[in-house]
Amino acid sequence: MKKSITVLGAGSWGTALALVLARNGHEVTLWGHHPEHAARLEGDRCNRRYLPNAPFPDNLHVSASLADAVPGRAVILVSVPSHAFRATLTAIAPLRSRETGLAWATKGLERQTCRLLHEVAEEVLGSGVPSAVVSGPTFAGEVAAGLPSAIAVASRQPEFAAEMSGLLHNTNFRTYTTEDIIGVQLGGATKNVLAIAAGVADGLGFGANARAALITRGLAEMMRLGLVLGGKQETFMGLGGAGDLILTCTDNQSRNRRFGLGLGKGLSRAEVTAQIGQEIEGIGTAEMVYQLAQRHGVEMPITEQTYRILHEGLAPEEAVRNLLLREPKPEAVTVRN
Repeated sequence: MKKSITVLGAGSWGTALALVLARNGHEVTLWGHHPEHAARLEGDRCNRRYLPNAPFPDNLHVSASLADAVPGRAVILVSVPSHAFRATLTAIAPLRSRETGLAWATKGLERQTCRLLHEVAEEVLGSGVPSAVVSGPTFAGEVAAGLPSAIAVASRQPEFAAEMSGLLHNTNFRTYTTEDIIGVQLGGATKNVLAIAAGVADGLGFGANARAALITRGLAEMMRLGLVLGGKQETFMGLGGAGDLILTCTDNQSRNRRFGLGLGKGLSRAEVTAQIGQEIEGIGTAEMVYQLAQRHGVEMPITEQTYRILHEGLAPEEAVRNLLLREPKPEAVTVRN
């Protein structure tokens, strides 16, 4: 069945998801926070800044008004930066119907509280809302171009997971469902931190061996914290864990990886951020994941050194030295050390 869907967030990823849904035949409204930007997208019939070669189908329209974009929709799909997630849900709370499903493609944790986003959604909208997380190894440009991709749809409500999967799935965009909402969210957040670390290592010229070791041990860190928080080990070996981690650590379409590359090459944080010109989720997430690890007694040495580079001014070369000087230990992943 064709449905009426709104995507909140007119950046590259929100636009790409809106394109997938519209190409699947649904009536789609793409909401943008800035009226001038929304008007430009509607007038150009494409997102010239991020996805200039992906024209909008006739059933995709753009609005800057939540009052127009939210009421009466079957599903709201949120794709705003994590720091805007609570404010966005608060704004739509009085506008959405009780039956309206909520999904989000936002990756990260809530600042100050370090909460996973499903906890924020439950606090703002209540516990009975059909909700799901959309996450996995996907670059917006490739999705918009119709290149083959796969994602995970995580929900504790199997019926809604199946609904969201059906809305998004097509021959070029494959969806897999899971009930592990914790593991998928933590994987999507932590991989941005580890992508910065991988970029730093490559920027320093450490080569493919170091990159492979960093990805593998980064996955072990992600899994240790995830198991403590209630995620499932198989999730971290899937699309929302290893898949997303490999993608963001190895390809320069990743903003977080490019940010780390710049730091490794000696540029300042401000210089690299200005060059990229988009949100670098891993900067704030590094602090939050590090705080979570400290709170739960989980050892995450790569995350810790990345946090210290970003928030304590540690030189990248010193961070690498700290990692290499650690005592040898068994490789097996354990929940606690």
